[in-house]
Amino acid sequence: MLCATGRLLAARAAATLSAPPGARGSALRCRRRELLFPEHSEPPFRDFLAGRLTRPSVPPGRRVILRRGRMPPATGGGLAGSELRARRGRGGPPAARPASRDVAAEAAAPSPKRSAPGSQRLEAAGWWALLALVTLLSFATRFHRLDEPRHICWDETHFGKMGSYYINRTFFFDVHPPLGKMLIGLAGYLSGYDGTFLFQKPGDKYEHHNYMGMRGFCAFLGSWLIPFAYLTVLDLSKSLPAALLTAALLTFDTGCLTLSQYILLDPILMFFIMAAMLSMVKYNSCADRPFSAPWWFWLSLTGISLAGALGVKFVGLFIILQVGLNTISDLWHLLGDLSLSLVTVGKHLTARVLCLIVLPLSLYMATFAVHFLVLNKSGPGDGFFSSAFQSRLSGNNLHNASIPEHLAYGSVITVKNLRMAIGYLHSHRHLYPEGIGARQQQVTTYLHKDYNNLWIIKKHNTNSDPLDPSFPVEFVRHGDIIRLEHKETSRNLHSHYHEAPLTRKHYQVTGYGLNGTGDSNDFWRIEVINRKFGNRIKVLRSRIRFIHLVTGCVLGSSGKMLPKWGWEQLEVTCNPYLKETLNSIWNVEDHINPKLPNISLDVLQPSFPEILLESHMVMFRGNNGLKPKDNEFTSKPWHWPINYQGLRFSGINDTDFRVYLLGNPVVWWLNLLSIVLYLLSGSILVVAMQRGAQLPAEVEGLSQVLLRGGGQVLLGWMLHYFPFFLMGRILYFHHYFPAMLFSSMLTGILWDTLLRFCAWSMDSPRLARGIHVLGVLSLLLGTAYSFYLFHPLAYGMVGPLAQDPKSPMAGLRWLESWDF
Repeated sequence: MLCATGRLLAARAAATLSAPPGARGSALRCRRRELLFPEHSEPPFRDFLAGRLTRPSVPPGRRVILRRGRMPPATGGGLAGSELRARRGRGGPPAARPASRDVAAEAAAPSPKRSAPGSQRLEAAGWWALLALVTLLSFATRFHRLDEPRHICWDETHFGKMGSYYINRTFFFDVHPPLGKMLIGLAGYLSGYDGTFLFQKPGDKYEHHNYMGMRGFCAFLGSWLIPFAYLTVLDLSKSLPAALLTAALLTFDTGCLTLSQYILLDPILMFFIMAAMLSMVKYNSCADRPFSAPWWFWLSLTGISLAGALGVKFVGLFIILQVGLNTISDLWHLLGDLSLSLVTVGKHLTARVLCLIVLPLSLYMATFAVHFLVLNKSGPGDGFFSSAFQSRLSGNNLHNASIPEHLAYGSVITVKNLRMAIGYLHSHRHLYPEGIGARQQQVTTYLHKDYNNLWIIKKHNTNSDPLDPSFPVEFVRHGDIIRLEHKETSRNLHSHYHEAPLTRKHYQVTGYGLNGTGDSNDFWRIEVINRKFGNRIKVLRSRIRFIHLVTGCVLGSSGKMLPKWGWEQLEVTCNPYLKETLNSIWNVEDHINPKLPNISLDVLQPSFPEILLESHMVMFRGNNGLKPKDNEFTSKPWHWPINYQGLRFSGINDTDFRVYLLGNPVVWWLNLLSIVLYLLSGSILVVAMQRGAQLPAEVEGLSQVLLRGGGQVLLGWMLHYFPFFLMGRILYFHHYFPAMLFSSMLTGILWDTLLRFCAWSMDSPRLARGIHVLGVLSLLLGTAYSFYLFHPLAYGMVGPLAQDPKSPMAGLRWLESWDF
């Protein structure tokens, strides 16, 4: 056997040396390729290891280009399935034209090698073993020390509390859709948590309360990010080293690890984003088998994942946009394929509408239906919603209530602004600070039920008690001049020509007077929208305005949040511009008057579409209203890719158990470098191909992997990053992590491809193979070692701060902005 092998190698070498110079170089390149991509490793496992893409040989004077007809979807996946044709080069000889038949025959010819059944089983076992190893390592790192610290960390105070609300069926308001909080509440309920922990502030100890079920659920979903990214890159690049490198980057990133270990929405959101990305790539890979069972499965799973991502946070819109762009590109190429009938194209369009639009929307609305069904008790979120919405909540004073129908003098009322998330007209025993208009009692709007929301409606020209039994009932009518006296402080609603605290050119509104005695600046004319003078004012139904009698301005709320001196409540102003807006329109909600008969409010309960629409209006307004508070730690989008600042999750001194959200700097800076290198190398390749450069088959195959697979994940990074520059709301470091997942996948694809380019250019096959293996191993070991250095950021630190030379983290504070 050894002699025969030696004779075969000698004969091949002699044939190579006796060949013409051009053919000799071709033979050497083929031999180098055989050694770089060893033939003893059978496909498909060999192709995963090598990243090799089978291409036909091309005669001299001709180049391989992509057919301009139907193209594969935007997703990469190598050139498997791509349609190629040979085209004559600009300077090619005429005799080269007939060779295209040989090229087509060679491309169509089956490979003479066939894997034995035993070899195929071995390859499959190896593939599953590597996937299992990646998954096991991911779960091990996420579940390690999951119970520490045994107190609330950062936003656990919000989302743990909301999980408790679901267990207790108490209605609350949040700026995000409900799915993530519902799943957290369900995980807590199934793991034995009873919903009694208050989740008041970070640092509060959990004590005997069972919090591990909720943390474990988030860690479970966060652990799947690594296998999902691994499989996505494997499908896009057909390269196992690229997939392993991506998995290592995410496994050994301290930031992803930290976010996955706490009761937060981020691991749930990223789980659905990566599930949608993987499903989209998988159904694209089934493009040659449309309407098959796997094709339907992955297409439907994409739609389900999109519903999940949007149901957790509105950031899910970005992955919906990416899937939408991919779908449009796919349908456009199908339309250009003249071998398909318009009926078939119509079927493709219908399938995508059903699975990517109808199915996600149905599931998204179903989550809200469950949300409203479960949260049927009155709670802290009532004030954000309309009176009609509140009437459906058990325990709310409007639920199954009976109140007087028409407003009368002497009634105790609450006045609610009709604009969503503005709240009730409110006052309290605090004055405007020095230099903010007149130093009189503050008047604001407040979103929650409170005794300071109560006002007594009185006549403007008398101080007698209208509730005195000796006085007859006198109804308030459209056009009447009234006073509103604050029940708790006995000061009148007042305005004057002083400027409002925040809104220029609006007048200040205050509480003025003593025991109901004030001046003419306390007089307001009450008007019902689109009604005639003299008509009675109905509780809940009448839309009213308050016009200041002296200045002629209209009472309203700007919706701007006051500073801490105003308890971060919303500004109330008197607007001299009488344009009719929801900010200046109110309705009477609570109404107490023992001298009047009551009516039932059952007729107010809204339908599900009305509830769904109102809840989204409140969420959108709440998101836009999230502004930085005084001295609050925030960050800017340009900080994120460079890992400029972290976020303190827990602990502030050397005696605390400290957890600090910061990305592994080696991983993050490698990702940033990879984005720059990708843009540079991709631009060079695109220009070269556009200019008609003749690329060897292997180089062109790797180029297509880089441009298609890398381009898909680069698009994901851009869609999940750049929109934050347009947002006016408060932003935090953790908002970047969905984009970070895509940048890590790009890094895996890019460096594997660049190393293969370097290996291909080497004359020595052994050196070529060594460069590729050494490069991948260096990146893997480098990320693992950097994780060893920085892992205390995620798993917890105790002792001196990094500023102290005695701290074990002192030498690792590479940027002054890192505060751990």
